Formats: sequence, structure tokens, C-alpha cells
Amino acid sequence: MIYSRFKNASSKQTGIILELILSLNFYFVFGSFFAKGDGGNGTLSIVNKSNTEIAKNFETSLKDTGIFKVQNDDSFDKAKELMDKDKVSVVVYIPERFGSLEPNSPKKIKIYYVPTNRQSESIVESFSDKYLTTVNMQIQKALPIFSVEKEEGNKPKFNYFDFILIGLIGMALMNSSIQGVAIAMSKYKEDKILKRMTTTPVKSWQFIGAEVFSRLVLNVVQVTLILVIGTYAYDAHINGSIFLVYVLSLIGAILFQSIGFVIASFAKTTDAAEGMSTAITVPMMFLAGVFFPIESLPKWLSSVVQYLPLAPLLRNLRGVALEKNSIFENPNNMGLVLVWIVIMLLIAAKRFRLSEE
Repeated sequence: MIYSRFKNASSKQTGIILELILSLNFYFVFGSFFAKGDGGNGTLSIVNKSNTEIAKNFETSLKDTGIFKVQNDDSFDKAKELMDKDKVSVVVYIPERFGSLEPNSPKKIKIYYVPTNRQSESIVESFSDKYLTTVNMQIQKALPIFSVEKEEGNKPKFNYFDFILIGLIGMALMNSSIQGVAIAMSKYKEDKILKRMTTTPVKSWQFIGAEVFSRLVLNVVQVTLILVIGTYAYDAHINGSIFLVYVLSLIGAILFQSIGFVIASFAKTTDAAEGMSTAITVPMMFLAGVFFPIESLPKWLSSVVQYLPLAPLLRNLRGVALEKNSIFENPNNMGLVLVWIVIMLLIAAKRFRLSEE
């Protein structure tokens, strides 16, 4: 029975395959922008016309930050053309003889940008100002009176792409489980397959159990592919226990499958199930913390969406995968997930029938 349901889910149901493709598309997009130290700030063009040590050291230091992809261009006009074609985010122009102590030598570096790249410009400006202030003090042999002392915490390091990686795992589990179960069960009811099951020796709970288990196996494949591609293609970091990541993923898959059964219990047709699934998954995809922290939303909105089923699951997944937490490090998150599972299972048990007749 389990093999039969697994074969059916993997061969006839295209939802999981399409969802995996969608997740990987997001992966490639975010990986291109945020992985491998790019930081999502685009490409920086440096036009250095000066051969002084100060100019050379400034250029080297800017490259060594790893904040941007850095390229050298021969002329300021060429760099501006590249910016007009959206191939460059910011242009740094170092004029001839900049860094020389001669009275008539240029004393300013030009930073050229367009308003849409204001964030990238701010980063370059902040770095340049701090660097040149240090150079000025060294030349004048002035010692700083006030300074900043930094102390790095002992939490594991992770970047924005690692944050996205876990979000995409949650999104893939949510979409494939909710839409896959809701649409498949509604289709079975429409085609009278579930009704005919009542006339066979197979118990209804065996059929449902095999359906759930086969989808959990496919969910494991989903998570594995996302982790492998993220880790080996984009240098993503999983600092915590991989085993616990899978445990939480399966718990999340059970949660979302139960939501799928609830939708199927209310939907009269396959089209209705598809529409209801989309209405539930799309808001969670954008509001529950897949692509950005919930805390960045307006306070009134974040106070509501933090209770969506996907939100506590992602908080727990990120805590385990990125910060080496245990599953119960924040019991509220796991508690919310379990409460949602219980609520959905109770509704599904009360509402779901093998036949509408």
C-alpha cells in the first residue's frame, strides 16, 4: 500500500516536482545575489587614475572588504555607461595624483550612483569616510581621543543567504504538502476513488496513512536537494544538527499535510481546493519569514503573522540549523507548531470524509 501511494505521488502528482523547481528557482536567484560574500550589494566599479600609495591602498582595502564584486574600469565615462545598463551599482573615481601631499593635488574621491542604489552608495561612502579619516589622522600624527571597542559574541556565524536557505525549506514543505494533499484528496473525491475504497479490504486509515507517509518520503528528498545545492553550490552554512533539521522538517510536513486535509474536507471541487490552498500559502510565503525577518514588518502586522503556522516552524528551524539550538530552546515555537497540528487534525477528523455522499 505504501509503495503504491509513493509510486502514485511521485509519478502522477506534479505538484511536488513543480514546487521543487520553484524552490530551486528562488535558490538560484537569491544565491546569485547573496551567496559567497557578495552580500547582495551588486558590483562596484573602481576607476583609479592615481598611482600614489594612498590611492593603491584604498583600492586594495575596498576590494578586501568582500562587500561587493569589484571590477576596474579604464574611464569614468565607461563606468557610468555600465551603471546606466544596470551592470554596476556604484562607481568610485579616484582622480589623478589623489593621495599626493602636493598643495594643488586633488583631495576628494568621487562616488557616483543613482537613487535606486542608495543603499550600496551609503556602504561605500561610510567605508571611504572612515578609511580617509584614518589616513588624515596618520598624516597629521594625531591620536584619537575617543574610539569604539568591539566584542564579538560566541553565536555561530551565518549570513542572509543562510537565512533564506531555511526559509526556502519551509516554503517548499508548506506548498508541496498543503497543495499536494488538498488537490490530490479533492481529486480522489471527485473521481469517486475514495468512495470505492470503502468497498475494498483496505481500511481508510491505511489508505490515508500510506498517502501521508509517501509524501513525507518525498519531503525528505526535497529538503535533501535544497540542502545539498545550497551547501555545495552556494557555500551555505548549516551550523547545527542536520538530524534535527530533518526532524523539524518532518514535523512541519505533518502540520502542512493536516492543513491540506482540512482544505480538502471543505472544498467541493479540485479547483476550489487549489484556490483555497493558494489563498493560504501565498500570504504565509511573504509574511511568515521566508525571505525576511518578521520583525522588519510593521509592529501591528508582525504581532499577528508571528502566529501563522509557518512562522514558528521557521523560527525553530533557523534556531536549530543556524544557531545550534535544541528543538525546545524556545518552547513557545514548538508549542505553537504542535498546537496548530492538533487543531488541524481535530478539524480534519471531524470534517474529512471519503465521500461527499
